[in-house]
Amino acid sequence: MTKLCRFQNAARQIRIGLAPDDHTLLDLTAAGVESLSSLLENDDLHGQLAIFVQQKLPSLALSEVKLLAPVEEQEIWAAGVTYLRSKKARMEESDFSATAYDRVYEAERPEIFFKSLPSKTVGPDDAVGIRKDSRWNVPEPELALVLNSRGHIVGFTIGNDMSSRDIEGENLLYLPQAKIYDRSCALGPFITIASEAEARSWQIRIEILRANKRVFSGETAVSQIKRAFGQLAEFLFRSQKFPNGAVLLTGTGVVPPDDFSLQPGDTIRIEISDVGVLANSVVEV
Repeated sequence: MTKLCRFQNAARQIRIGLAPDDHTLLDLTAAGVESLSSLLENDDLHGQLAIFVQQKLPSLALSEVKLLAPVEEQEIWAAGVTYLRSKKARMEESDFSATAYDRVYEAERPEIFFKSLPSKTVGPDDAVGIRKDSRWNVPEPELALVLNSRGHIVGFTIGNDMSSRDIEGENLLYLPQAKIYDRSCALGPFITIASEAEARSWQIRIEILRANKRVFSGETAVSQIKRAFGQLAEFLFRSQKFPNGAVLLTGTGVVPPDDFSLQPGDTIRIEISDVGVLANSVVEV
């Protein structure tokens, strides 16, 4: 699988990278690539990346760079209730919300909501946040669609849609406060260039560590997402324009038990086949 990323080199310069293997990055700056979003607009992205691999571009070891969230000026949105498990979890949050979540799971129109700006989004090995005014905070490991300005799915990355479940469960109208706050979204480490058919074969795994001990783990299959990726992208782009493209999280199928809540100092590790591992510590915000 071909993978793209944003990274910071030893001189603290932000570059666009192509990973031909698990240990090496090619610095695409030498090939004239100055932004990720402009590269993703290429009508023949596969062909262009193949040309880059054949060129003699500067090469760095992955261990020598800091990977950044693979987002520049793109808005980050999210789809909800796309897995049956997610529907059940939302219905369990409160009786008030149960009917609404049951209906949206069966409806033609998906639940789509704004999630984050790039400036509030963190990358690999950075800290995600839990709200000070919430007592029930959980991560939501998700496959994220990377979309160009035309709404075409050009790749996939890992997303963590952090959620304050008690706030959302208290009243559906509090959803923005439960979902949108500083450090409430993590993305990375790579954008994997693949087809929907390939992505549907992937597994999503999560592990939460507390004092170096596992306190929760779970997994699900991308194939369990009810809606077609193209349908989600089409609804997002209805009556909207995204000149820099967008990232769309596709919902979660792994939900910790109701008696679990994240604590400052926890570590969240999310792994998706052929994309990599997104690891983040937890801080209170």
